[in-house]
Amino acid sequence: MFRRLLPRLLGEIPAGAALSHDDAEVAVAALLVRLARADNRYGEPERQRIDVLLSLRQRLAPDEIADRRAAAEMVEAEVPDTERLTAAIRERIPREQCAGIVAALWDLARTDGPETLWETAAVDRIAQLLGISEADSARVREGVALATDPDS
Repeated sequence: MFRRLLPRLLGEIPAGAALSHDDAEVAVAALLVRLARADNRYGEPERQRIDVLLSLRQRLAPDEIADRRAAAEMVEAEVPDTERLTAAIRERIPREQCAGIVAALWDLARTDGPETLWETAAVDRIAQLLGISEADSARVREGVALATDPDS
C-alpha cells in the first residue's frame, strides 16, 4: 500500500509522478500517527481512535483500516518531515476536504485528555501546511471540543 508513497515522500520519485488517492489517504493516516506519537505515549487508545477516524474518512473493512494504520505507522517512522506528508496530501486532496483532516487531528489530540500546548502547536502547523487558516483551524477546534466534550 505504501510502497509507492514512501519513495515519493523521500524524494526518490519525481514530484510530478501522479499520486494515488489511496497513497494520499495513507499520508493522512501518517499525520494522525505522527500527532499521536508526539507525546511518546502511542498506545491502544490512540490506535483505536485513529482507526475510528480513518473509518469515518472512507468505508473500509476493519482489516483494511488496520492495514492502512500499519502502513501509516511505517511511513510516519520513515518520513523525516511533516512538510512532505502535507505536500502529498495537498496534491491529491482538495483544500475543502483538508478542514476534515484538521478536525480529525484535533479529535485525536483530545484522545488522552485536553490537548497539550505541543499538540496545539503541531495541529496549527499542520493546518497551515494544508492551507487552512489559523482562524479556520480555531473554529474547527471549537467544533471538535463541543462535539467531544459535553461539558464545553
